[in-house]
Amino acid sequence: MATRPSSRSPRRVHRTPAKSRRSAAASPAPELPAHPTSPVYFNRELSWLAFNRRVLEQAQSERHPLLERVRFLAIVSNNLDEFFEIRVAGLIQQTESGIMEPGPDGLDPREQLQRIRALVDALLEDLYRCWRNQLMPALEAQGIQFRTGGDLSARELAWARAYFQEQIYPVLTPLALDQAHPFPQIGNKTLNVIVSLENPTARPPTVSVALLPVPRILPQLIPLPATRRGPLRVIFISEIIKLHAGELFPGYRVRGAYTFRITRNSDLYIDEEEAANLLKKIEEELRNLRRGAAVRLEVEEHMDPFLFDTLCSHLELPREYAFRIKGPLSPLRLQSLADIDRPDLKYPPFTPVNISPLRDPTRIFETLRATDVLLHHPYDSFAPVVDFVEQAARDPKVVAIKQTFYRTSGDSPLVRALIEASQNGKQVTALVELKARFDEANNIQWARQLEEAGVHVVYGLVGHKTHCKMCLIVRREGRKMMHYVHLGTGNYNPRTARIYTDLSFFTARSHLTRDVARVFNTLTGFGRSPHFRHLLVAPFDLHTRLNRFIARESRNAAAGRPARIIAKMNSLVDPETINALYKASQAGVEIDLIVRGTCCLVPGIPHLSEHIRVRSIVGRFLEHARAFYFENHGGEPLILAGSADWMPRNFFRRVEVLFPLEDPRLRRWVVEELLLTELRDTANARILLANGSYVAPSRAPNAKPLSAHAHFMASALGRARA
Repeated sequence: MATRPSSRSPRRVHRTPAKSRRSAAASPAPELPAHPTSPVYFNRELSWLAFNRRVLEQAQSERHPLLERVRFLAIVSNNLDEFFEIRVAGLIQQTESGIMEPGPDGLDPREQLQRIRALVDALLEDLYRCWRNQLMPALEAQGIQFRTGGDLSARELAWARAYFQEQIYPVLTPLALDQAHPFPQIGNKTLNVIVSLENPTARPPTVSVALLPVPRILPQLIPLPATRRGPLRVIFISEIIKLHAGELFPGYRVRGAYTFRITRNSDLYIDEEEAANLLKKIEEELRNLRRGAAVRLEVEEHMDPFLFDTLCSHLELPREYAFRIKGPLSPLRLQSLADIDRPDLKYPPFTPVNISPLRDPTRIFETLRATDVLLHHPYDSFAPVVDFVEQAARDPKVVAIKQTFYRTSGDSPLVRALIEASQNGKQVTALVELKARFDEANNIQWARQLEEAGVHVVYGLVGHKTHCKMCLIVRREGRKMMHYVHLGTGNYNPRTARIYTDLSFFTARSHLTRDVARVFNTLTGFGRSPHFRHLLVAPFDLHTRLNRFIARESRNAAAGRPARIIAKMNSLVDPETINALYKASQAGVEIDLIVRGTCCLVPGIPHLSEHIRVRSIVGRFLEHARAFYFENHGGEPLILAGSADWMPRNFFRRVEVLFPLEDPRLRRWVVEELLLTELRDTANARILLANGSYVAPSRAPNAKPLSAHAHFMASALGRARA
């Protein structure tokens, strides 16, 4: 049995009868008593923006090496792009369709858009202030200088002109705007230069407008010629294009040239019931995404008002979705700067350790017959996950492999292993999620390669994304067919496994592997109401059973028995589950939530959530693991891990799996090492207050801050040395 974390004495509170389980078409959450000055739910979109501000805090913090701070700034920019492409785009569609029903937090779509604009304005102001006042001066002090067209010396101007003529000019396509040339289809998130041109021979002089799409295929950040022992000087490609724009319009005088960028609605619209061939339908939709409606316009701060009005008019975009930017558009372009060879300005390198019981690939199945194995990435190497599939592909005793793919790397060794397995005559099934957002094109490519190799490729349940992480291997051992399983919290992606924190669980326990086989059979065949004894599986029973576990802790607390909940996840949004947590708090259950991103639960409301504490950890690695602790599940703790956040989409519109940990050693590690360490973090953690703000946790005077990430790295290296 795992060592239980301590809990304070529970308090008896009268409980109202439990509400019945809602259907997949989520009904409005029941009203709950709230403190007069506190909402019952935080708004999902505003909570997400608060998360992105916590990422920005990492760029602002001198605790991190300089180039890592630049990388955090790029991540903030990329996060905002996706937020507008999906979340803001959805709210705009609702308002245009007249759907003004408020959400659980009481805000209708128009009110949400107004608050989003105010928060994004403040976020952008702080982002670019960080760039101008902190990062740029610090980079210059380290010998990394940014140049604009107006900063270049005569020697640099000559070099820039030659570079433009040789590298950029052949790729540029000028696009005139007039009656014969309608406004072109500008690609989503592409950088462009708009040019104001004057015909000096006309009387009076006439003004024309043209566009120059910045080629994506060329480097966006270009190093200028090095001087002996001089600093590294870099310039954005858009600056070189603006400097030489006149060369594309002979006979005209350039009055002004400015960069701009459009973000478009990037959500897929697919009626799967009507799509005879899902793969082809998604390919068609991906092409249509380039033509999605504009939802954001970013322009240089000092863009000419006439050009600004021209863009807004042609895009049919209201001014509230246009942003004047006080710095380089799309700081994501700074990502390449973070990749330069300056180890003194980056985190000390960390190599994941491979010291698990599975470190010998030739004995994987023998090891799993004897013990369960749990890995904690990126501290533990992802290699055993790859070895697990590769060994199965080559082992003559293995007869079948079944695996899910939500996202994977560009050159996936796991996909190659499945292809090899199929070529070796094994029965191979791959469930490829074609609708994995922003990875649709990659997954289509993999699906085609797998099918060409003879793999059975399945796209899962109609109307549901297959988000669970499962691999099932069937091996003939004597007269028995043994089953071996990998279940995870993260994607089968060796690249992201080095920067995302996730759990990998391997087992040969027959009662668990039978449930995994049932999940695969449900996904590849038919199953309206499958029964799973040990796994919790969405969209079938995950929501019901999780809320049942929360209610059990409530009953334990009300009866004076030990009761506590610790839940670690990426997002907490589902109103019914939040209500269950509120009721548990009212019953006296002590609840600690580790929620990296969006959290709609409001902690600390008297008589409602005063026993609930919420913290978020943002740091060197992206927190991605989901793990859940229920203290008194029939006398001992229940410990679960898996792929699901506590959101309606995960409960009702995705295929998700949570699995129990039964080995006492693994249970003890999850509680004492993973969860309690993160609850002690005082370096990267922030505590959510009832007013929606996040504050640093308090610590004793003169106490060193504890970073969970640093602790886990040191622990892994210590185990490797031992």
